[in-house]
Amino acid sequence: MPASLDGRLVVAISSRALFDFEEENRLFEGQDDRAYMDLQLDRIEVPAKPGVAFSLVRKLLAFNPPDAPDQARVEVVILSRNDPASGLRVFRSVSHHGLVIERGVFTRGRSPWRYLKPLQAHLFLSANEADVRQALAAGVPAARVLPHAARAGDAHPGEVRIAFDGDAVLFSDEAERIYQQDGLDAFQDHETARARKPLPDGPFRPLLQALHDLRRSSETPGGPAMRIRTALVTARGAPAHERAIRTLMDWGIEVDEALFLGGLPKGEFLREFEPDFFFDDQTGHVDNAAPHVPSGHVAAGIRNG
Repeated sequence: MPASLDGRLVVAISSRALFDFEEENRLFEGQDDRAYMDLQLDRIEVPAKPGVAFSLVRKLLAFNPPDAPDQARVEVVILSRNDPASGLRVFRSVSHHGLVIERGVFTRGRSPWRYLKPLQAHLFLSANEADVRQALAAGVPAARVLPHAARAGDAHPGEVRIAFDGDAVLFSDEAERIYQQDGLDAFQDHETARARKPLPDGPFRPLLQALHDLRRSSETPGGPAMRIRTALVTARGAPAHERAIRTLMDWGIEVDEALFLGGLPKGEFLREFEPDFFFDDQTGHVDNAAPHVPSGHVAAGIRNG
């Protein structure tokens, strides 16, 4: 039988999101790709340090049985603007850190987003904003990682912890448009009147569904020791909270924690939740979170038009 990714949660990730290649990237962005290639080859035996999404990837891969690759629940694929020769160092670093990743796509400076569909990707993480926007336009959940963001801590080795914003991330930006156009009072009235009407899907609904399915499939006797814990971290407050909760109930998806902050800054709350990654559509929220937790910007919705 040919290889297949059916039934797996597929994460596509750039080399710069997985590893700390910031020094090398300065050459790459300077359009001197030959100098970049030479530097990567010179350092081929030097393992790259973990990047901002390293913890997320390492924990997700822990859902796979170590001795039965055909029963893997998670697939991670390197999807990179690196050239194939520089990809040698990427895979050497993967091996050094004990990550079981066997697939990679290297496009030497060209956007790799077109390969997301044949990969059946549920998530694309990259430090390149243009690539992220193209992925989102193609219907793939995607976020621009902040390479300078804090790294995940080690307080929860048995849990993958992921935090999501609501509007324009898990949900559509329908309500956010009301807020931007007519203000807070109109937003509250709009959401209260529609409390029992589910919000339309946002760009990250497919990822939340895939995580829900992974959680359900792994909750079996003898399953992996790793668990999933999710949080909705939103600027909504009462009474607008009800529609968000009822939307999740309508989807048949549970989150473990819900923080309705009523406009309070999210960073310190996220520091206490300690996620392996946080997704938000507003750059202000992402910048506020980045000193505390690994963070990514979702370039979707009215705030990112």
